[in-house]
Amino acid sequence: MSKLKIAVIISSTRPTRFGELPAKWILEKANARPEIDAEIVDIRDFDLPFFDEMASNAWMPSVNQNAVKWQNKIGEFDGYIVVAAEYNRSITGALKNAFDQAYKEWTKKVIGFVGYGTVGGARAIEHARTIAIELQMVPTRSAVHIGGADFAAVHPGFGGTKAIADLEGSIGNSAKDMLDQVIWWGNATKAARANDAALAQAAE
Repeated sequence: MSKLKIAVIISSTRPTRFGELPAKWILEKANARPEIDAEIVDIRDFDLPFFDEMASNAWMPSVNQNAVKWQNKIGEFDGYIVVAAEYNRSITGALKNAFDQAYKEWTKKVIGFVGYGTVGGARAIEHARTIAIELQMVPTRSAVHIGGADFAAVHPGFGGTKAIADLEGSIGNSAKDMLDQVIWWGNATKAARANDAALAQAAE
């Protein structure tokens, strides 16, 4: 089977965001796996409006061309790793809106998470998992949580001077487990989608 195409999604759009650092770190780890071909997808590049379509694109095509551009990009991938900031115990508004701007493109694919914040983005990731389930996705059990003293050590805003790679002892095993699960579920869902497509074609 060909490599899994995986999007590493940066979920914060603020100019002062931290998310680019863990995104580049997990991108390198993902692309070190022979089963994965990963790239960064930055929500900020798509200038998405707040969702204002007549309905989800599960029911009718979207009108806004930036939303369609987002859908087309998301649709290229076999799975996703979301780099999740935690804002007020949940995900960013930008990420929720990005989830809402597509449906068909997310469905029956794997999704993993790298969270950061004082509690490692744990509450944000739990919220994101429930959204992903509603979108008929498969969230991985394992996630990466960059929190507490580790978060302070790598975040420049807190005076941190370490690189995320310096946290290998704390988060390396979680990253490995999450990527293992992305690969397993990514291959399983990719094969199932291919089978569905073949059956639909045969029925035409």
